[in-house]
Amino acid sequence: MIPKPHLEFHTLDMETGWETPEGYPDGIEQKILAGSLDEEAGTGNRTRLLRFGPGVYTTVPFRHTYWEEVYLLSGDLTVGSDERGEGGDGFGPGTYACRPPGADHGPFKSQAGCLLLEVHYYDPAA
Repeated sequence: MIPKPHLEFHTLDMETGWETPEGYPDGIEQKILAGSLDEEAGTGNRTRLLRFGPGVYTTVPFRHTYWEEVYLLSGDLTVGSDERGEGGDGFGPGTYACRPPGADHGPFKSQAGCLLLEVHYYDPAA
């Protein structure tokens, strides 16, 4: 596993370096800040920003093999919407989730768009 680099405070370029993660719809983009995951080997950790464009939603729950911590920095996020983006529970800035491996979560929607800070990692003791 490649460790995260030592990074001191610096200004992030919020205009470039965004990409749509595999399996996500257009309008959801990630920017990896540090680290990486090897999902086949079950190792690694990463910190990323994830942003939803206004009105964008996912249609099925997510489940993955790593821990996930999520902090909603700005905007709105609806959790548990249906395949049409309807229903669910709404959350605003300053809300947080911590999910163990194998936990179903979502689908998700954002009415006005949102920005999330996420940390993903494998349990080194597992």
